[in-house]
Amino acid sequence: METLRPRFWETVPLKNLTAAEWEALCDGCGKCCLNKLEFEDTGEVLYTRIACRLFDDATCRCADYPNRKRHVPECVVLTPKSLPRVAYWMPATCAYKLLWLGEPLPDWHPLVTGDPESPHTSGNSIRGRTLSEQEVAEDDWEDHLIEEAP
Repeated sequence: METLRPRFWETVPLKNLTAAEWEALCDGCGKCCLNKLEFEDTGEVLYTRIACRLFDDATCRCADYPNRKRHVPECVVLTPKSLPRVAYWMPATCAYKLLWLGEPLPDWHPLVTGDPESPHTSGNSIRGRTLSEQEVAEDDWEDHLIEEAP
């Protein structure tokens, strides 16, 4: 496994991160895997508690991350290049979005705490709070809106 540079997120531009550093930015909150409703006329994005069919609610991770695009063609593969196009719908606490905006990581982020469970223990993940999109018809997603990505 590749060694991460100390506090790389504070000194290295996103476009210069190694693959391992890029992946380490993900806090494992699962919020990006929630299905969202976007209103074209206003641009408003509302989150639902309906998660992608590959989302594992117990682990708060993708069940087949390396092959996700094969199973879910609409899945967004986040890169430094795609980030400006998709940041508007990403959760406010997302490390990728925060760093892109020049903001620091939240104090509960695993890179800050050294604990991969910190997003869950701090209440900043969706672990245990989702329904699979396979269980809820798309026409019923509005019935499962949440105030903001938790």
